[in-house]
Amino acid sequence: MKLLHSPASPFVRKVLVTLRETGQLSDVEVVNIATTPMASHPELIAANPVGKIPALIRQDGPTLYDSRVICRFLDARAEAGLYPEKRLWDVLVLEATADGIMDAAVSIVYEERFRPKEIVSMDWIEAQWAKVSRALDALETRWMSHLSGPLDMGQIAVGCALGYLDFRHDVRGWRTGRPELAAWEARFARRESMVATRPE
Repeated sequence: MKLLHSPASPFVRKVLVTLRETGQLSDVEVVNIATTPMASHPELIAANPVGKIPALIRQDGPTLYDSRVICRFLDARAEAGLYPEKRLWDVLVLEATADGIMDAAVSIVYEERFRPKEIVSMDWIEAQWAKVSRALDALETRWMSHLSGPLDMGQIAVGCALGYLDFRHDVRGWRTGRPELAAWEARFARRESMVATRPE
């Protein structure tokens, strides 16, 4: 299999962490793709008509894209139990919450990096950060018992989302007022899979 990726993407990191946690990293050729939201790489478009990373090219089936699809496939392939049936809906909601944080955080980066400075919308940026902030508050107040339980995909997604906030939005100080989530992140970030995939 071949994974089309960009090392700065939190969605790609989710897949890379999953590959490591499920022991499948050696089964996948990781290919770096230079792409932007304004001009997707031709190889990426050929694999994923939406032109987004990550994309997992398989020899025995169609290409998989969207990190949630890829991670679910990898978990099923390894029978790793990252989507446990007894907690499935909680895991899926937690993963969706983390992906929402990533979506909003990446959107801020795109607004600042790819739009002409004279039309960058601070209202848009703050609206995206408000989504992040609400999701972080929900993690702090509703999800800590789940985050502290056995490893699942919800935890991996949250770990990658928080890592992206540190990587791209550290000045926002997401830990302020969220001591339990901050303590959890400090522990989770020490996992071998997280250390190995930390963006530069």
